[in-house]
This record gives sequence, C-alpha cells and structure tokens, in this order.
Amino acid sequence: MKIRKSATVTDVARAANVSTATVSRALSKPEMLSKDTRDAVIAAIRATGYQVNQAARNLRMQRAGAILVLVPNLGKPFYSEILAGINEGFADTDYSVLISDTESRPKADTELVGNFLNGRVDGVLTLDGNLSSGTLDNCQAAGVSQRIVFVCEWVEGEFFHSIRSDNSGGARMAIQHLYELGHRRIAHVTGPKGNVLTKSRREGVQAERNRLGIPAPPEWIIRGDFSLGSGEIAAEKILAMDPRPTAVFCAADMVAFGLIARLHKSGVVVPRDISVVGFDDIEMSGSFVPGLTTIRQDRRKIGRLAAERLRQRLNSTEIDNAIDLVEVELIARESTAAPPA
Repeated sequence: MKIRKSATVTDVARAANVSTATVSRALSKPEMLSKDTRDAVIAAIRATGYQVNQAARNLRMQRAGAILVLVPNLGKPFYSEILAGINEGFADTDYSVLISDTESRPKADTELVGNFLNGRVDGVLTLDGNLSSGTLDNCQAAGVSQRIVFVCEWVEGEFFHSIRSDNSGGARMAIQHLYELGHRRIAHVTGPKGNVLTKSRREGVQAERNRLGIPAPPEWIIRGDFSLGSGEIAAEKILAMDPRPTAVFCAADMVAFGLIARLHKSGVVVPRDISVVGFDDIEMSGSFVPGLTTIRQDRRKIGRLAAERLRQRLNSTEIDNAIDLVEVELIARESTAAPPA
C-alpha cells in the first residue's frame, strides 16, 4: 500500500502560482496581501490538503499557542459564563485555552512565571485574586506582567490590568431597591474576609446607607463566604435577632439561596416576612423559588472583554495597565416586596 505524501508549502505555492514566501505571509500576516492573492492561496490549500504544522509554526514564532485561565474553584456555577466568554474571545485564533483550578492545586510562587519562561503559555487570565505577592513579583521581575490580566477579582496594590464589575455600584443598587420598597432594617451578608469583592460590596452598602440615613447595628453585618452554607448560618443568626431585619442583601446568589432555604424551614417566608437580594444573577437565580432579585453581572461580556484585552497585550508593548469597569444591573424578581405591616 502506497502512503500518500503530505502536501508542503511548495505544493501550495505551485498550485496558487505564487512564491512560498507569499504562502507563509497568507498564513501568518494575511492583511499584507490582496484579497485575490489570499483567496488563491486558500483555494490551493484546500486543493492540496495542506495542513499547518502548528507546533513548528509556534516554535518559529517563539510562541506557545496557549492561554492559561486560573479559576479558584471550577465547581462554582459563577464561572461558567465567564469561561464561555473567554472561549468565544479566542474562537477565531489558533490559541488553545487551558484551564487550571487553583483551589484544588495551589501554585508555588515560581510556577506561574515558569509557564512563561518554559514556553508553555503566551498569556494568563486569572480569576483568582489570591495569587501571592511572591508569584506576582516574580512575573514582574521576568517582564511578563504585560501578559497577565485579572478578571473579576484583583490584588490590591498590584499594578496589573483588570476587568471587573461595578461591585460597589451594584451593592448601592441593592440597598436603594430595598429602601424604595419601604425597608429600613436591612442586614448584609458579606463575602469572605480579605476578599476584594467583599470589600467593594461592603463599601457600597455603607455608602448607600449613609446617603439614605439608615444606620444598622453591627450584628446586622454578617460574615459569609459566597457559599450556600454561609447563607444557612446567616439565617440562623437572623432568626435569633430581636428585632429582625426586614430585608437582607447577600454578597452572592449562592449565599441568598442558602439563606432563603433555611428561613423557609423555620416558617419565615420570603418575601412575606423578609425580602432577600443577591449578587451575580447566576443561571438558577430566575428558576429558584421564589425567583431571586439580584444584581446581574454580564459574565459572558466580562469573559469576552478579558480575551480581547489579553489579545491586545500579546500583540503590543505600548498598552498601559488599566481597569475596565463593567456596568451591572438590578434584576427584580419575587424575593423582594414591601416590608410586613
């Protein structure tokens, strides 16, 4: 049986009646050629069955052809739409998108920069705001910080480009919504201690309370951790309060789900007895019973924007670090109503 020889660049050039250099330009920098020439080369590639040796091409161009996405917990439904947006943002490129769960496998201070220096990745999108200062210092010292973009979370005091939602503004929307319904006794279940999202949303809550003149006792600020379990624990604390708040703003939808479930088990009905607002608008928020009033983050847009910014940074050294602030939106559903008479 005769083995068919693979087509080469020379075969493509002969079929298109152009030089091998023109074929190379059509593959690497098509914008340099006229449309007729590009079309001729594409037709010749199809006719000859030529396939690009991507590994060899990456080696010649001193690139890895891969983007690494760091996710703090892949099991959380919050990240699905962001990852989908990132994939969409690289769909028209030859980059592979690699995903690493940093919670199940924490990285040593030298591992991230090693991925760059060893030629494994070209850029990094990190959804993990808990990267160590040692990791980030190593990346800056190696001159690769230009190719790292933070998504949703960030590290205070570090100078990296970041894509983030208007967390403070969203928290203010939540408090204003409850106030307009007539609530004055509003509790807040926060995120984990030391988290930048916790801080931003907490600041938004406090700023809007101050503006509206509705102070709250310290015990109405309840520490959570963005999980169902922390919502259940917060509900236990609220059930023991006298007087109880008439409304609760939770720093994440998952917290709100846990809170509502536990309240209902004790006969406290949402929103008849207590109104609840979440943050994120994950997929199940509209299907939960009652439908959850929440602050929507456009997570797919965040993912696409993150991919766009990283692509720009991979192709230029003249881009400054900055913050892209993505607007949020209040989605009113059945979990909020006027306070009980």
